[in-house]
Amino acid sequence: MKSLNSIRISGREVLPLIEGGKGISISNGESSGAWSATGGVGTFSAVNADALDAQGNLIPIVYKGKTRRERHRELIEYAIQGGVTQARIAHEKSNGDGRLHMNVLWEMAAVEEILHGVLEKVSSFVHGVTCGAGMPYRIAQITASYGIYYYPIVSSGRAFRALWKRAYHKFPEWLGAVVYEDPWRAGGHNGLSNSEDPDKPEDPYPRVLELRQVMREFGLHDVPIIMAGGVWYLREWTDWIENPDLGPIAFQFGTRPLLTQESPISDAWKQRLLTLKPGDIYLNRFSPTGFYSSAVSNPFLDELKERSTHQVAYSITAVGDHTEGFPVGARGRLVYLTPHDKEMAETWVKAGFTEAMRTPDSTLIFVTPEKTNEILTDQINCMGCLSACSFSNWSQDETGTTGRKADPRSFCIQKTLQAISHSEEVDTQLMFAGHAAYRFSEDPFYANGRIPTVKELVERLQTGD
Repeated sequence: MKSLNSIRISGREVLPLIEGGKGISISNGESSGAWSATGGVGTFSAVNADALDAQGNLIPIVYKGKTRRERHRELIEYAIQGGVTQARIAHEKSNGDGRLHMNVLWEMAAVEEILHGVLEKVSSFVHGVTCGAGMPYRIAQITASYGIYYYPIVSSGRAFRALWKRAYHKFPEWLGAVVYEDPWRAGGHNGLSNSEDPDKPEDPYPRVLELRQVMREFGLHDVPIIMAGGVWYLREWTDWIENPDLGPIAFQFGTRPLLTQESPISDAWKQRLLTLKPGDIYLNRFSPTGFYSSAVSNPFLDELKERSTHQVAYSITAVGDHTEGFPVGARGRLVYLTPHDKEMAETWVKAGFTEAMRTPDSTLIFVTPEKTNEILTDQINCMGCLSACSFSNWSQDETGTTGRKADPRSFCIQKTLQAISHSEEVDTQLMFAGHAAYRFSEDPFYANGRIPTVKELVERLQTGD
């Protein structure tokens, strides 16, 4: 294992070890402050972070607004309050060592307003902002206005080229690094393009080399690249360290910090991580963002798979092969299916999946009455947590809608991520994780259910393990 030399991140020499940001209260001030205190870069999430009262008690999120617009405004206020809270905790826990970054998603609701709302109050505590899930053109302008570095998350050299040419070339001095997030291996939302096969992972080295070549075209020879997604043992990445072709490299760990004493996730979640096996992480496209995402395969995802499996195309008139009438809804309005699909639909109805719900793609899915009620209730209770949501058809623009039908094949992401981060529920909620998470059960560092401190984990990483 080659020795890890320090790297300049956000204006200071630090260990080339970055904590990956994880939203909805998963990377908080406690975990990121502890990581920063080791001399690395801690990252707290400002994606609906937890706010605490003067006594340190969690302030519950309770929406009082009767409309989506009203609840959307409440969500923004909670998000700013939570981001400020976690920034202050992280600063206190870091002891002034390392660097502290804040993570946001460009496709989250009102991201620009939330960024300004948090940074106006705690910019002296925050040294950088990482941002992905979309094309964050304006992140450079926003962070530069506070004298803070920006860290775009991309999955290809092509994406960075577009960002640089459109916006980043105006703020080169504040580009702290470029995060390459592997779209097949990282946890959470992934940046797979339509031209890439989700079932055929590509070697990250040529992709990162291409990114470096693009950066060199723009004179960014010494700006670090942060490798994210699939990094577990650094001894497996020795060819990357001090590699002149790649230039300065740091490594981001998103999944391993979940299993630390400072990690705020529940004990049930931590114990589940220790049992994962190869293949237990599922790359799927159920997210209401429209992005692919990687999560632990569990009953929550199984039910979403079932919805899409119990699906047939329909026509509102008899045309072509769609010759068989089929009654839908309380009024029994006829739609037309193919003979084979009608037979399948009747089989599902007999099995208890009696409710046919229309999708934006002129298909029907068949679910139970209980699931129908849950889906409709969640759609009605939408609080506008995304800039645009396929599940509820919410859009934060002036129209308030995406212009498409709400899609019952998806789910309320805010609801499930709040549930898993604040309860012992794990199997019945969305559990994001990177594809290397199965290695918890194989890594001797975690033998006998050991859960290390952040300090112990960072020390371990520096040995190559």
